[in-house]
Amino acid sequence: MLQQTRAETAIPYYRRFLDRYPTVEALAAASEPDVLALWSGLGYYSRARNLLRAARQIAAAGAFPCDYAGLRSLAGVGDYTAAAVASIAFGLPHAVVDGNVLRVVARMRNDAADIAAARTRLRFRDIAQAWLDPRHPGLFNQALMELGAAVCLPRNPRCAVCPVAGLCLARAAGVAAELPVKRPGSAPVRLEGALLVIRKGRRILLHQREAAARRMVGFWDLPSPEDLPGAQLLERLGGFRHTITHHHYSFSVTASSLDGSRIPAGGAFCWFTLEQLASIPLSTTARKGLTVAGVL
Repeated sequence: MLQQTRAETAIPYYRRFLDRYPTVEALAAASEPDVLALWSGLGYYSRARNLLRAARQIAAAGAFPCDYAGLRSLAGVGDYTAAAVASIAFGLPHAVVDGNVLRVVARMRNDAADIAAARTRLRFRDIAQAWLDPRHPGLFNQALMELGAAVCLPRNPRCAVCPVAGLCLARAAGVAAELPVKRPGSAPVRLEGALLVIRKGRRILLHQREAAARRMVGFWDLPSPEDLPGAQLLERLGGFRHTITHHHYSFSVTASSLDGSRIPAGGAFCWFTLEQLASIPLSTTARKGLTVAGVL
């Protein structure tokens, strides 16, 4: 849950998740729609699918893997997560390299290489691995990450209180604040969209998207005017912004009516009661749109 998400956002989801699935076996036995519904609103839904797949891998194996290779083989577990779990849970000597650690390495070595480049990240990981205290790898990893998060800040690094300031080559050269170097990312793409809120008593019409984005397959969203060309637009309720990587969306939310028009045949449309909304995989845009409409 903490991959690409701040802790304060993830904590309520984490607690609800453990209440529902207190063991790996309980999670392994869950259905994907139930897991996605519980994850709804947290974003990056491939994480939920990978977590479910990993739980099933562990349940099938009969035990949680306790070495780096075994951890790395789990769905959704990359080098960073495998190293973190291996060192903190099992005391194995694997360096954890996140953005904070990359920044510390760049400054300690006064290295202006592009940290967005794969070869730079691999080289910096080798440096962090060489620094690692093999007697206390978990504590060392956490300390190095905390150093980057609390002292070696991206802007205005707190060099005066840094415990390793005397070893920092970038500080000695007076360029600590200029590092690390990272090439510009993709230019932002600004897009506009519209969502329709169609009600029938206490029920809301939702559309299940399939082909638009593989990662959103199975999620329910508010229909767009393109989904329901016969819908009558009644009143603009408001709007919201939504960002996915470098795509910046601006959505308008409009109260609408079918007004005698039929739902297109073969479309994945369904009416849901307000109570049912909490138990289905609801997309983040639907959640934001329904909030604008005063439904949630």
